[in-house]
Amino acid sequence: MNLLARMDHSFLRFLLVGVFNTLVGLSVIALLLHVAGIGYWASTFIGNAVGALVSYILNKRFTFRSKAKVAGSLWKFLLVTLVCYGLSYGIGLYGGWLIAAVFPWFPDNRVHDAATLLGTGLYTVTNYLGHKYFSFRTVSSVSRQAGESS
Repeated sequence: MNLLARMDHSFLRFLLVGVFNTLVGLSVIALLLHVAGIGYWASTFIGNAVGALVSYILNKRFTFRSKAKVAGSLWKFLLVTLVCYGLSYGIGLYGGWLIAAVFPWFPDNRVHDAATLLGTGLYTVTNYLGHKYFSFRTVSSVSRQAGESS
């Protein structure tokens, strides 16, 4: 069974939660970048940390309806979040630089904004997969998947 077929209603709930926590996180990033004058990495890290806290609470309860104990799921959530953050926003930053190189008219002061948007898109997809199949994975979902591949 392909990946898209496995994305059940939890993906829609994940997107709803994601819209909310992304708005929260991007708002923090924008305030830190443009109002406080804090650099790209610190701004995106702090903004994503705030968004991740909102995400953990809502995804655990609403998206994946996980009954996992905080001690068992929080470290996995943080691991997935940090790995996805580093990869996604690192790739996003290179993407922002690439946009500026390919389109010389692209304003230098908007490279970090473009990088943030690219990173956010990558972060959303990788986070969903990581949380669904690692952070909040249940024994029943493992059993179901084993039955599908048999």
